[in-house]
Amino acid sequence: MNRTESQQLIDRAQRTLVGGVNSPVRAFKGVGGHPVFFRSGQGAWLEDVDGNRYIDYVSSWGPMILGHSDPRVVAAVRSQAQQALGFGAPTELEIELAELIVERVPGIDKARLVNSGTEATMTAIRLARGFTGRDLIVKFEGCYHGHSDALLAKAGSGLLTLGIPNSPGVPEAVAARTLTLPFNDAAAVREAYAAYPQQIAGLIVEPVAGNMGCIAPQPGFLETLREVTETDGSLLIFDEVITGFRVALGGAQARYGITPDLTTLGKIIGGGLPVGALGGRTDIMDRLAPLGDIYQAGTLSGNPLAAAAGIATLRALDEGFFADLERRTALLASELQALASKHGRSMAINHVCGMLSLFFDAPQPVTAFEHVANANSDAFARFFHAMLDRGVYLAPSAFETAFLGAQHTQDVLDATLTAADGALRQL
Repeated sequence: MNRTESQQLIDRAQRTLVGGVNSPVRAFKGVGGHPVFFRSGQGAWLEDVDGNRYIDYVSSWGPMILGHSDPRVVAAVRSQAQQALGFGAPTELEIELAELIVERVPGIDKARLVNSGTEATMTAIRLARGFTGRDLIVKFEGCYHGHSDALLAKAGSGLLTLGIPNSPGVPEAVAARTLTLPFNDAAAVREAYAAYPQQIAGLIVEPVAGNMGCIAPQPGFLETLREVTETDGSLLIFDEVITGFRVALGGAQARYGITPDLTTLGKIIGGGLPVGALGGRTDIMDRLAPLGDIYQAGTLSGNPLAAAAGIATLRALDEGFFADLERRTALLASELQALASKHGRSMAINHVCGMLSLFFDAPQPVTAFEHVANANSDAFARFFHAMLDRGVYLAPSAFETAFLGAQHTQDVLDATLTAADGALRQL
């Protein structure tokens, strides 16, 4: 494919934007080459600035569960834009969006809308510390919760892609208050709580990991988190920025039957526009200002454009939607596995509803960060470019997740599998 215009744009961007991008994983450092610049999207398809078309499995990193340019979402945003772009004051749309979230997510009695997933998780940590009067936070290797100081220890996503285990600029005193444990290791959780009794403010986890690839919780893992935190008096925080309204109508907590104390959301609840949310038990949430003494604020929080897009998206989702999405994701995974076997490639495939990841030459099953770290990222990079040249856009990192949505219909899956057949033959 000719991508001359994209090459010219990254050359131009590097003169004024750091690295030419506004988020590191977009830079293609994990796969080589230069990023593709896009100009339009429709359904499951993207078109780049050179006129090439691609089946999209990035889905704006998750939010486009209805597909690009869904008419219901576009109409809602257009209608609101004709009235006002924002107020910095309350609107009824904020209430509507919060009501939909509270109605569907089991662990949320009250919510606070913010502008990003990072802001939501940052606030969750502050709230956990303020509510419990404790300082320590527990997180897991490979789980990414945004780029706030307390949560950058052994994070996934862009940090794995760039090979940065911890970021300069984070004070040692802050890092020392974050305990990082192996994902899916229930015994390590019990040991940590035994070593620091009544000192841990909260434990934050992606209930389905999505930032070191898709990794599901092993049986008993989430149950252990709930039991141990409840016994100790610390808060269980589910980071459902990715999994919220992605793996079930009520998120991972509904899928697995575990109710956390706090939940962070993002992506899908904004229908593709910048948004985040924090929600949880009433007694915890009421500690936030203006009711309580724990401060959080945001000039653009609850922006009416994002709220309108989110409402239109959430109203389009029901249990039947997720049953169909799970079926199509499982079908794609099964067919990809068959193609890998056909071409003699060792490839583990993880999937949970609309999330799917490929791990070349990885131990099977892939259940933890160490398995992901030992996968063949060079093979993934070659596969990525072979798929890109065949019109399939995957996340440009071996440590990310592919997202399916309403528009990944059978004909789209068939085209994807045809491309994968050729790409695997080429490796």
